[in-house]
Amino acid sequence: QVQLVESGGGLVQPGGSLRLACAASGFTFSSYGMSWYRQAPGKERELVASITRTGGTTNYADSMKGRFTISRDNTKNAVYLQMNSLKPEDTAVYYCNARIYNLYYWGQGTQVTVSS
Repeated sequence: QVQLVESGGGLVQPGGSLRLACAASGFTFSSYGMSWYRQAPGKERELVASITRTGGTTNYADSMKGRFTISRDNTKNAVYLQMNSLKPEDTAVYYCNARIYNLYYWGQGTQVTVSS
């Protein structure tokens, strides 16, 4: 079965950085694009970034452009999210996502808290 496991979240001060990782299994990883979403308390889940199968094209939500970088390593079945210049409003649970034949698969999420 499809499995996505996020890691790398934690507590960081404003302006700091974190690198999230998502380990994927149960499907042909290199055949599908991947995405990161996040959900803050009281907010709907929102798209953070996406990346195509080979990593050649990436897309970001406006608030993340210039600060976040999505990447993937198809030899490791892993997708990453490098987060820099973090702000308190970035506080959320971050989820790895794979869309496979119009089905959405999610990891368990990893908590990112940005606070002084």
